[in-house]
Amino acid sequence: MFLNPWKLGGVLALFLSVHAFVAHRPAQAADSRDQQAYCTYVVEQAQAQRDLLRTPIATTGFTQPETGLPMQLVAGASVGLSSIRKAGLTMDAARKDCELYKATTGAQQNVQYALSSLEKEALRNRLALIEQASKSLDALMEKTAKMVEAQNATRLMLFSLQTTRIKLDADRADTQSRIPALYTPPLSDKPLKELVAEKQNSEESEQRALDRISRQNNWDVALSVGVHQQVNPVALGTQPYGAVSVNYNFASRAIDKHLDRGVEAHDEWKRAQENDVVHSMEVLRQQLVESVSVQEVKLKSLQEERSQIDRNLQLVSNPDTSAAFDFHNQLTAAQLLLEIETGDANFRIDRLRAYLARNY
Repeated sequence: MFLNPWKLGGVLALFLSVHAFVAHRPAQAADSRDQQAYCTYVVEQAQAQRDLLRTPIATTGFTQPETGLPMQLVAGASVGLSSIRKAGLTMDAARKDCELYKATTGAQQNVQYALSSLEKEALRNRLALIEQASKSLDALMEKTAKMVEAQNATRLMLFSLQTTRIKLDADRADTQSRIPALYTPPLSDKPLKELVAEKQNSEESEQRALDRISRQNNWDVALSVGVHQQVNPVALGTQPYGAVSVNYNFASRAIDKHLDRGVEAHDEWKRAQENDVVHSMEVLRQQLVESVSVQEVKLKSLQEERSQIDRNLQLVSNPDTSAAFDFHNQLTAAQLLLEIETGDANFRIDRLRAYLARNY
């Protein structure tokens, strides 16, 4: 029978295309609108494949059953149970892909902006520390200014405090300028470990969905119905026909084993992939641990300096000369600057440790 082969080729090509769009996705999402747009795209493509697969295929052609018998014109339609099954599985794979995209982009976004978010929190805390130090410095400057008016202190003592004021103002301006430079979109409230686990589960579900589509190639039960008309010589009336065909691939068990091992290999590949979120999460953990170590070393050094200043302050706790009062002011100003750095280091260490405990 000489039937048109274009329909079979179209089905195979479009089935391969649905596998392609389900298996590949963009690396990052900007926000929920991006996720929604991608899911709409995937679902629309899958619906097109579903309609194609579950719709009967029209066929027409000429056939000559046996040599010497008249040629006949054949027209009819056929549909395979495997194609109908693929139609439903294709929609399921599209939904799984949508879920995976949302889980992947959500986890990627939390990993990508974790350090920026933590840094922004630390900068806001530093602003609060600077404000507190400024109030203490204002009180000290006011006291010194009154002593200058009473001629119990020199203007050089007041200028020394004004120099500290300039440093605080410069620190405040620098900190304020760094905060808006750090872009941090809205992040999920879920711990990072849960987001990554959801991503891995979604990835496995998507691979299983794709495997179920591939397994449908191992068998098929096709139903064909139509009519045939003798054309040479032309006969009066048409005759109906119907046929049922069953196809089974003897290598189906081996194919299924390969598909199962393929899912496991895909999971291993994702865990080792450099740009995958699982690997990125581990890189982030290492960065956070190293940051804690750096801040701890810095804090230890600051505490040693603070202890030395405290000891010197005890020596001039009740200054009775202008020189002692000047030394007391210089030590107090240095102490205010150290309190900012010490408070900043303490906050960073506490926040980094809390983030590690919650997300890993």
